[in-house]
Amino acid sequence: MPVPPTFHIRAAGEQPLLELADIWPFRHLYLVMVRRNLKIRYQQTVIGVGWALLQPILYALVFTIIFGRLVGMPTNGIPYPLFIMSGLIIWLFVAQAFPFASASIVINPQLVTRIYFPRIILPVAAMSTALADFVVSLGLLAVLMAWYGVAPSLGVLLLVPMLLVAVATVLGLSLWFSALYVPYRDVGHLLPFIVQIWMFLCPVVYPSTLLPPKFSFLYALNPIAVVIDTSRWAFAGGVAPQAHSIAVSSLTAFAILLSGYWYFRRSEATFADLV
Repeated sequence: MPVPPTFHIRAAGEQPLLELADIWPFRHLYLVMVRRNLKIRYQQTVIGVGWALLQPILYALVFTIIFGRLVGMPTNGIPYPLFIMSGLIIWLFVAQAFPFASASIVINPQLVTRIYFPRIILPVAAMSTALADFVVSLGLLAVLMAWYGVAPSLGVLLLVPMLLVAVATVLGLSLWFSALYVPYRDVGHLLPFIVQIWMFLCPVVYPSTLLPPKFSFLYALNPIAVVIDTSRWAFAGGVAPQAHSIAVSSLTAFAILLSGYWYFRRSEATFADLV
């Protein structure tokens, strides 16, 4: 007979920082959580997963009318619908994944207080749900590229590593805020405000070339901004991000992820008492 695994549950502050081997036995729970999140998101809706297409279409339409037609935002020769969509697919992933993953512990008290499992599964599963919508949005972007006759550039080769930078950034911040959300419910009121401010700090509706070069280092401290530039370079023929910006963004994302994981692990033992 196989011997069941043994899990050592330690007091708050005594958990080791890295104990990834304990997460692997719960991989099936992760898949169940992702499937459940997708089902909850689209159940009792008329068009179901069509919302994953309708949302970026409506955003792109509104932004094109306001910033493309009325404001006349420069796009370096890129058609504005393609310009906005190539950045919007990245931003919508961030806007959906960050608040959902940050609230994942608080909205699942029945799981946190009754059974043991690595709590990090909850924010990771929440973020994975947003990745599913991102894949659907990529298909919409491909249709738009075919409409304007634009072929992918060499930036596609860099897109996957930069997507990992975006995932690391969102996950790291989500771990910070999900751990803070448990004892401080003010975080729930703060999350929508952070998302709105964050969008204007990213080149979603405007090109990054509008920023003065002296601010390039500060700009690179926002990894999502560089990921959007990479997506625009890959799919719309935009300007390639500079090598130093990619390096700074990657290091920043790694620091956010490592610190978020550290704080989450240090707070994890108190979740069942406070949630």
